Amino acid sequence: MAWMAHFRPSSLTLRMEKGDRVSLTLENVPPSTLQRPQRYVFRLESAANDLASVPEENSTIAVDLLNPDTRDWTGDIQVNAHFLGETKITVRLFDNMSNSSQLPTQGSNDSTLDVKVQRPSRVVDHVFIGSIVLLMSLLYINFGAALNLDVLRGLVTRPVGPCIGFVMQVVGMPLLSYALGVFIFPEAPAMQLGLFFTGISPSGGASNTWSAVLGGNIHLSVLMTTVSNVAAFVTMPLWIFTLGQLIFERAGMQVPYGTIATYCACLIIPLLMGLAVQKRSPRLTRVLVRLLKPISACLILFIVIFAIITNFYLFYLFSWQIAVAGMALPGLGYIFAWLAAKLLHQTAADALTIAIETGIQNTGIAIFLLTTTLESPQSDLTTVVPVSVAVMTPLPLLGIYLYNRCCRPKPDEVAAGESQRIV
Repeated sequence: MAWMAHFRPSSLTLRMEKGDRVSLTLENVPPSTLQRPQRYVFRLESAANDLASVPEENSTIAVDLLNPDTRDWTGDIQVNAHFLGETKITVRLFDNMSNSSQLPTQGSNDSTLDVKVQRPSRVVDHVFIGSIVLLMSLLYINFGAALNLDVLRGLVTRPVGPCIGFVMQVVGMPLLSYALGVFIFPEAPAMQLGLFFTGISPSGGASNTWSAVLGGNIHLSVLMTTVSNVAAFVTMPLWIFTLGQLIFERAGMQVPYGTIATYCACLIIPLLMGLAVQKRSPRLTRVLVRLLKPISACLILFIVIFAIITNFYLFYLFSWQIAVAGMALPGLGYIFAWLAAKLLHQTAADALTIAIETGIQNTGIAIFLLTTTLESPQSDLTTVVPVSVAVMTPLPLLGIYLYNRCCRPKPDEVAAGESQRIV
């Protein structure tokens, strides 16, 4: 029985808890169907009723409502939005006798209604994005001021430790995040994208603090953090435009080339401003260097906490897969980086530092990029992954800290001195 359905418009964008009406036309319905109105009925169904649905009183269309001469029907259908995401509304012809159903003949692209549910527009969202931009600019001004070019030149003479961390950070973590995303979220490309953006982010500022707390090599930690964040100007766009493009294609989204390139380029400006301050005002430079760690910590805390407060819906999206992804990315990063460092004969302190620098991602940058480069609801849905990573990242390190405090003797002065080697 060939029949056709046409939604006009064929796509609908709604805000959460809002609704709208679309026109539906049923045509070319077979006469045999029209002659048995007790047996057949048209029903509208949503692929995800928790996201958007058709009200019960509007979800069925009796066959006897169709015009018997033209064999068609046109009317308005109410669609109500409930939660963030994308779904499809389809119309089926149900056979009550055989308990079966039939979709319309796919003769056009408007036989299915695509529904996209977004968050309501709020002032706090604009404040959030503006605050992130401001804090990111301040952070990179401080990075520029704190950039020790003499120490960076040390990479040329004794680069083993930093190179291990650099390779693990800019190659290992992106590949790991991609593989984990495909494995944990095989049917959710948006979540794959959130995990991938987290994996390609540079090392987080909290890594310096954890290296100090756990007795790592502070100089190596600062050096790796600096190199990772500077290299991110090249490595992040490179990964997004190559491996990331595969995820965008699976998600049916366009890679926002221009937006990503613009934001990466804009971060270079505050970095250059910091370098200029370092060259012209040593006194101000010393102040900025002292503020680097507090600003880094504040940035991470602010973005994660503000993201949770303003987007409390994130907790509705939490699942065991998201929790596992949040734990697996930093956890495996710690393990693989530590093993690589030990295989290449690094000291215990250096191996620990390399592991910390690799496993701790700057989730603030991931949230920033996802929020500013993707459209809603993709930006809202993908943010839950870096938030999960931010929550789970400190747990293994906290376990090591408690173990050291409770079960291990304090390191002697020789070991403490040894931990300060750069490579």
